[in-house]
Amino acid sequence: MRVAAFLSVFALAVTAPGTGSGLVESIGGGLRPPSAGEVVRDEMDTRFAADVAALERFRPGYSFWRYVYSIPDGQIAFGSAEDGHLLASFPTRGDWGKSARWEGDDLSALLEGVSLPSRVDDRRDQVAQLLAGSVGRVVHNPTRGDFLLPNARRYGSFLSEWSTIYERFGVPAEVGLAQAIVESGLAGKIKSEAKAIGFCQWLPRNWARLNRLAAEPIEAENQTTQAPYCAAYLSVLATKYQSFIPALSEHHAGGVNVGRTVINGGMIGGSEIREQYFMGSDLALDLRTIAPGTFRKVTGSYGPRSHLYVEMVFANTATVKSLRETTPQDEIYGIRTSRAFTLADIQQRTGLAPEQLKRYNPALVRRVPKGAKLYLPVQGGQFGTDVSFWHRPAPPAFAAVLSDFLSLRASLEEWEDPSFDAVLRDFRRRFKETGAEEGAVMETVIAYVMQEMPLSRRILGQYRASPEIRDLVQQGVMQRAMAMAATGAALD
Repeated sequence: MRVAAFLSVFALAVTAPGTGSGLVESIGGGLRPPSAGEVVRDEMDTRFAADVAALERFRPGYSFWRYVYSIPDGQIAFGSAEDGHLLASFPTRGDWGKSARWEGDDLSALLEGVSLPSRVDDRRDQVAQLLAGSVGRVVHNPTRGDFLLPNARRYGSFLSEWSTIYERFGVPAEVGLAQAIVESGLAGKIKSEAKAIGFCQWLPRNWARLNRLAAEPIEAENQTTQAPYCAAYLSVLATKYQSFIPALSEHHAGGVNVGRTVINGGMIGGSEIREQYFMGSDLALDLRTIAPGTFRKVTGSYGPRSHLYVEMVFANTATVKSLRETTPQDEIYGIRTSRAFTLADIQQRTGLAPEQLKRYNPALVRRVPKGAKLYLPVQGGQFGTDVSFWHRPAPPAFAAVLSDFLSLRASLEEWEDPSFDAVLRDFRRRFKETGAEEGAVMETVIAYVMQEMPLSRRILGQYRASPEIRDLVQQGVMQRAMAMAATGAALD
């Protein structure tokens, strides 16, 4: 669909998600048309519910991954791949026969009289086979609780504030913050081996690009600064895919890898985006197991962690909910500084200790630059302008534009067409014209996404049209079927 036609259809036929009837029909039937805020909420909730249903269908054991992030390090956790419940945990070092922690007495005798290998990897595989004989397929992984638990104690009281920020952009709080758990353990300054930072684990060059596009300086190591940009990015990607599942995966694995995954899923029979993603994801993992060299053009660098990433995030939505319910919550206020302030200035004016100030502002070392954001537990008008948009209702102008944006129903092929940039430029303009803090963030992030698109469009356009790729995918399907027939089971 060309841009003019798309805009014409969009202007005439925006339908409230989940209602099944257009606004004109609602009015004609005597019903009040939904407000922009209600459309945003409905779109968010509808996508989330559909995503959970798809996970339960394709990855029913996904909830296991919450235990990986809630049990302290030094254990190997085993869970059911059928429903995700925890079966047992064993110490990484030590006698598994004596030191196992079983979650059910019916399995406690499973290792009696069994001689286990000395290598931990071999031991894991043997225990998995023994468990599978009693409970069906299992999944196991080293625990990573130490990645989250200290930060949960330090920052868990901010989850309510950060939740409001994510939801302002049409992203379920549990999804956005679960991603922050998986990526950063809720720490703002944490860096990966590649130096990626904080909630989104964006590289410094990505934050630098955002900084160039933004009207105000971005202090990238503060979580309350990161949250709006991470949320807006997920909002844009979830609008592109109309699902948070491939949106999260693109954030992790890149647009080209996820684009190939979805295209492959469509080639092998997936009828809608979630089905296409999961079918393509399973195919990619299986082909990497069967013959990675042969199918490199099909799988790209989409690997085992990419395959599991969405499971990890959605599993930890329960962790976010639990932390919020069990941790007293604190308020955070944001101030755009009217001038540069040193740590000593802020301490003197607020009476807060440096350690407390740095809990709210992990990026704060010596000073906050002019025009950057300072975060405090109370309003701080003496430092500049209050920009705590999450403490105020969404401006009607912003809610209206966000509602229209989330209601876009463009196909992936349309997003891949360069002419679609006209649609995105129009939304950039409209978000900017709201004059809202949230609108400025969305305008900046859409510009950021548009800068990423030309290369992926070219690669995916060639991929989608390639007879060689179609033949490789079909060859991969046949080889996988033969491998499964030979083993009598699905590939692990």
